[in-house]
Amino acid sequence: MPRITIRVSESALADLESLRTWYKEQGVPEIGDRFLSEILDRIDLLRQHPEMGRVVPEFDQPALRELIHPPFRIVYRREKSRVQIVRIWRSERLLRLPPTDDA
Repeated sequence: MPRITIRVSESALADLESLRTWYKEQGVPEIGDRFLSEILDRIDLLRQHPEMGRVVPEFDQPALRELIHPPFRIVYRREKSRVQIVRIWRSERLLRLPPTDDA
């Protein structure tokens, strides 16, 4: 099986930056750095296992999936030969998709 290409949307990159900034402002930047590293490791697993996430319950679309990495949701679109990371949010937030961007 060929490896899947992973693309990260601008909205997901902004989410990661916000995550890092929030933990820094709380005085615990090492926790933000740890979460960021763990999230990126989880995303990398999608190269070999793109179906590992569950279908996002709010949308019930097979191509829109998510990995739960408490307390975060890593939301992605599964396409034929790539995975598009859409958002990385706190898991208690309901998902609203941004307009499609090809970051």
